[in-house]
Amino acid sequence: MYHQRLGSFQLPFRVRSKIFAMKVALASDHAGYEVKESLKPLLRELGLDYVDFGTHSTQSVDYPDFARLVAESIRRGDSDQGVLVCGSGAGMAIAANKVPGIRAVVAWNAEIARLAREHNDANVLAIGARTTPPDEIERIVRAWFSATFAGGRHRARVEKIEAMERVQSSS
Repeated sequence: MYHQRLGSFQLPFRVRSKIFAMKVALASDHAGYEVKESLKPLLRELGLDYVDFGTHSTQSVDYPDFARLVAESIRRGDSDQGVLVCGSGAGMAIAANKVPGIRAVVAWNAEIARLAREHNDANVLAIGARTTPPDEIERIVRAWFSATFAGGRHRARVEKIEAMERVQSSS
């Protein structure tokens, strides 16, 4: 089975009989720890490699620290996509979006996740552990990783966002 790289999303593809999988950066704060842990078997089932950036317990921590680790991993090219989990998803998304090149979105249902990938080339999924039922979280993650950037008219819109980032970083 052969796949192409589309936007910043990379599905597994075969080259010289070797499978290369997308690498996912995964992190949570204390409120999202249990959900983050529950996502690991799902990511493996989907054939995705992941790196767990923490936290590693339910002890209170500051979510921006973990959002930054994931966002920087993507910015450096060490990871292709990120999944962040906190109480609402909002804090993680806000923090991750401060890193150039990151397009983080809070998805509360599978349709939002799919559209964020297809239309906005989003590269970080933020999930609210306290606001999203477990069965919906699984649907969100499956939708996120099965969607690809549509390109076309959406490419120009993403390029406008990138231009805004360049202006901000040069100020």
